[in-house]
Amino acid sequence: MVLVRTTPPRPVEVTELFPELASLARPAIRLHPRPGSPSVRDSSVGGPLLWPADEPWPHCEDAHLHGDSGFRESPAAIRLDRYRRAQRHDDPYGPSFTPEEVAALEQKAARLEERLDAGPPLPADCPVPLLPVAQLYLRDVPLLRPPGEADLLQILWCPYDHEPDWKPATRVIWRSAASVTDVLATPPEPYEANYDGYVPEPCVLAPEAITEYPCSLDLSPEVRQVVQDWSRWQAARAVVHGSYEEYPAEYYDAHLADSPGWKVGGWPPWGRTDPNPRYCAVCEARMVPLLTIASFEWDSQTYGWAPQEERAAAYARGHIAGLSPAQPTRVEVGSADNMQLYVCPESPEHPHTDLIQ
Repeated sequence: MVLVRTTPPRPVEVTELFPELASLARPAIRLHPRPGSPSVRDSSVGGPLLWPADEPWPHCEDAHLHGDSGFRESPAAIRLDRYRRAQRHDDPYGPSFTPEEVAALEQKAARLEERLDAGPPLPADCPVPLLPVAQLYLRDVPLLRPPGEADLLQILWCPYDHEPDWKPATRVIWRSAASVTDVLATPPEPYEANYDGYVPEPCVLAPEAITEYPCSLDLSPEVRQVVQDWSRWQAARAVVHGSYEEYPAEYYDAHLADSPGWKVGGWPPWGRTDPNPRYCAVCEARMVPLLTIASFEWDSQTYGWAPQEERAAAYARGHIAGLSPAQPTRVEVGSADNMQLYVCPESPEHPHTDLIQ
């Protein structure tokens, strides 16, 4: 069955209210990851990668303070714990595994637990196998602009915090799916993760094309002033609660500008800091958003972006910690923030960069 998720119509037609924004529209694809059992031939978050058997699996060679955070659990143990909690609470939005998958996770968790209990933490210079974060096929996400004949984007990260920004180190790989004939069956996994929010839950995707507009912080001073003009909202008979009269730009940012959640392209979700343009280290071109890795698909300010198929869940109260339907991937970066990956528009083969926002 094909997974479908649909963004509700915006409460206000942006370009009718603000014609000044028409030229700033950008396409984006909301990925809507949801727990499932993706295969190597599927686009996914946290799922298995179409990885050539004869190609070494990437490792992080940086120094790591294993167990330094006090958190020492393997990815398999983390996923098992999530599954069992979802089963105990009959959570329809939690991970779901077949009996065979549960048995495999139990065996893997036991092996890694034995290794963790066998002695002192691993040495700091021990290479760490990277974890799959996302796999996106061009057929599912046509907004991608891969180099050459590539039609597959693979993103991995190291499940440890890295200085100076204390975030996972990311790896971006482009490849041609047709060139992979013999697939690596059992990729290596790290013995432990620095934090359970760095272990993505395997998710299938429901890609949806939308149009976005820039956050008010990304607007020119002149256009920002227009968005902040309450009389403009009143003249258009926009249905906006009077509590926004002093700060209508807050309503614009929460309901009309850039969408929350995992997405490809679009506009950056500024707010924690002012806009921070990224420039290519090779050619100095201003880089563009590739992927937004989101801690949550909606929050208390952005319920209106929750898919139509999940409105009841979005507005429900009393979700058990760690089982929120707004956090299907169980990923959490920063303080419930977003990690944005940027690429060079001149050449996607130039080194990417990332930013916690």
